[in-house]
Amino acid sequence: MGNYKDEKEAFVSGMTGSSITHINLVSLAALASIFFVMGSPGPPAVALDDPFRRTTDPTLGFAHGAPQVKLPPLPALTTYRAHMMLMTLLAILAVDFPVFPRYLAKCETFGVSLMDLGVGSFVFSQGVVSAIPLIRDENYLTAPFLPKVGRVTRKCIPIIILGLVRVIIVKGTEYPEHVTEYGVHWNFFLTLAFLPILQVLLHPVIIHLPISLLGILVGVAQQVALSRYGLKDYVLHAPRTSLISANKEGLVSLPGYLAIHLLGLSAGTLILPPTPSFFRRRQQALTAKGKSTQYNKDLDPQLPRQLGKTATELCSYAILWWTLLGVARLLEVDGTWGDSGGVSRRIVNISYILWVAAYNISFTLAYILILDMFFFPGPRPRKGPKPPPSGFANHEQEYHSVLEGNPPELFEAINNHGLAVFLIANVFTGLVNLSIKTMYVSDSFAMVILSAYASAVCVIAWVWNRIEKNRKK
Repeated sequence: MGNYKDEKEAFVSGMTGSSITHINLVSLAALASIFFVMGSPGPPAVALDDPFRRTTDPTLGFAHGAPQVKLPPLPALTTYRAHMMLMTLLAILAVDFPVFPRYLAKCETFGVSLMDLGVGSFVFSQGVVSAIPLIRDENYLTAPFLPKVGRVTRKCIPIIILGLVRVIIVKGTEYPEHVTEYGVHWNFFLTLAFLPILQVLLHPVIIHLPISLLGILVGVAQQVALSRYGLKDYVLHAPRTSLISANKEGLVSLPGYLAIHLLGLSAGTLILPPTPSFFRRRQQALTAKGKSTQYNKDLDPQLPRQLGKTATELCSYAILWWTLLGVARLLEVDGTWGDSGGVSRRIVNISYILWVAAYNISFTLAYILILDMFFFPGPRPRKGPKPPPSGFANHEQEYHSVLEGNPPELFEAINNHGLAVFLIANVFTGLVNLSIKTMYVSDSFAMVILSAYASAVCVIAWVWNRIEKNRKK
């Protein structure tokens, strides 16, 4: 087993990736698949809820008596996040088989690949849905600071425990591991757990600054620390002689992932509310003393979305992030792009941050244009109670609407249980790798295993979602 462990680690190491254009073309396959499954409208859509609600309280932010607010459904976000999750789940096992192209595997240090993008997209997506309490509750940002930090920390403790359990299992079973990804003990679960806590610590700043600007400032600070203060050389060359240096990749990359999370949070404040200016106006209301009531009376998050304005704003941000990525390349930030410089997931430099933001904004925009503006163009009011006046004065009469269709129920199931499904997929991946020597499996047998694995994960998510729906009836 010891020799196989070394061979397996070598099998997934030293990758250099492909190109951004190639990755975009591969991703377009998922986008194009919409036309094959969305031709016939489905049942009425369900209201959008936090896809990470297994580890977060769905009423978080309503400690001050604010009403429970349901955001209108957004098929594009459900579909995009489900597609991203499915691609991630397939890749984390497929990469262990020779049938998986090596240029799609994570790069060793510099370069771009589909799996490199998957990690950042997961964090970006986490940031998007983290905007839900900011949109639902006008008092969330200004809620008492320490109790709020305590609540969020308690919510993240189960994920921290999962990360620690993974360390124990990996070390106890001699499971093949790629140390240069996150370090000797650090793993992706720990990164996911700490990001919401760091975000809450920045709430006093978010009240006053655009979140996108804050994300860029954190990214620039990360790059300065890497380039000017030796963190890049520390990660790439320092020996692992202590607990900190043993986990240098995970620790040094954390601020970079925070920047990605914040840029996702900024995107969420554009996508989720009725208009992309909604959250900016809420910030103005919070900073304008004595005028908050006057400003807030028109900020009802349950109003229909103006998707044309949202698409225009997202297009502007997509152009901005792609342009800044081009500038970073021209200025050769972290060197000439290639095997020895450019985009780096390992250290999460500014080029990687901008690439993840540009990709996710662009594809989210594409999903909105195709799904929410083409297949499901908007709500049709149901006969019954009229919507309450703007504000939160009369929410006893809840207003409902139906859409002309909804994404497949499987996408909804994966969205509703994203983190749990990701954990189940990791468990299955571990069991497969402990049961067979995957790097010696033929391509045909590998496809059988991957098909069975994907089907099992999807069936579990679907059945779980059905059971929950039946309970609520």
